[in-house]
Amino acid sequence: MTPDLSLAVVGAGPVGLTLALHAARALPAARISVFDSRPAELDVSRDPRTLALALGSVQEFERLGVWPQIAPNSVPIAAVHVSQQQPSMLASVLRLPEPELLLTAQDCGVDRFGAVASYGAIVAPLQAAWLAAVAAEPGRLAARFATPVAALKSLPPAESGGSGGVEVDAGIAERFDLAVVAEGGVFALQARKSLTHDYRQTAWVGQVTLQPGAAGPALAGTAYERFTPHGPAALLPLPPAENGARRAALVWCVDADDDPVQDLTDMQRLALLNTMFHERVGRLTAITPLKRFALGLNAERTLVEGRKQGEAGGRGRVVRIGNAAQTLHPVAGQGLNLGLRDAHALVASLQRSPDIDTALQRVEWQRAPDRWTLIAATDFLARSFTWRLPGLTSARGLGLAGLQLLSPAKRLLARQMMFGWR
Repeated sequence: MTPDLSLAVVGAGPVGLTLALHAARALPAARISVFDSRPAELDVSRDPRTLALALGSVQEFERLGVWPQIAPNSVPIAAVHVSQQQPSMLASVLRLPEPELLLTAQDCGVDRFGAVASYGAIVAPLQAAWLAAVAAEPGRLAARFATPVAALKSLPPAESGGSGGVEVDAGIAERFDLAVVAEGGVFALQARKSLTHDYRQTAWVGQVTLQPGAAGPALAGTAYERFTPHGPAALLPLPPAENGARRAALVWCVDADDDPVQDLTDMQRLALLNTMFHERVGRLTAITPLKRFALGLNAERTLVEGRKQGEAGGRGRVVRIGNAAQTLHPVAGQGLNLGLRDAHALVASLQRSPDIDTALQRVEWQRAPDRWTLIAATDFLARSFTWRLPGLTSARGLGLAGLQLLSPAKRLLARQMMFGWR
């Protein structure tokens, strides 16, 4: 381990703070600074955006000691139910039950697949833990809140004393051995990366209140995914309301050029949703005002930023992780989990190697299978909702039915959801 490693983390969201906390423990001699444009006194705990955490992400937060603060405001995911609204050949011709896929944590030998929590419920404990770490070691760790980073410049060895590095411009120029960008943002506001595609889809997000479904309390903590003619719709379990009513976070993806949602009132949206979801969900009784976001793929080909042509020294010293490296369609709900795995692998690689460039090369190769498997899978699913091919609905139905019958395949899929490609 390089004893005098200086590390800049740009972005104090869940991925950036997780990386900083992990690095502070795993690299006890490293100097680490976290930069973010928001003030430290801003109350992030009220941010209601809903995030699905895979089991591997929950375990990462447990290792960092922040899960006890997150858990009371989260809901364990005990089951995942996937179905489609369109009738398939199995139902319309063969008179068989409509295909569905039900994955339960119990059947897969775990107590949960993960958990659902709000952005604020995750970031607030992480930020408090980082500020506490800074207070304990102010000479080594720094919290640079209210300090936006304007630019990053990889320095070749000739400009940095022979070792390479990064110039971080945050009002004044500072040199670091390595900079990690974990500040992603949403697709519509991002600069375009190496690999980009606008799906021409809109995600409407909000919360709904539900009555108990046909399956009753046996499926408490179930995440529902429904394939519709316009795109996927999902319900993620939330903590119950004060009166005990079930609540869920809604992600409703539709065609941006033929949007069936934008001109409807809340009551009309609620009525339409009640015709869409599987009967297991039960009746939706209330809906919050919905917000919309444009959906697209925006990904770097590599996590490690390369130097410009003609510069000496090969690879650069800027690494992008999380949404800064790959912004994905929410159909699989795995964007944050992929970013947390990026962060864990980067710190582990720096811990193993005394040479930064060797560590970056290792993490690049190590993360490629997981990244590209998920990028390809979400891209395929997102594009498939725009296809109007004969038999596509039946093929999707056969796939769901086949997975439901094959227990080994179900367990493999569940493991991929919980831990990614290993």
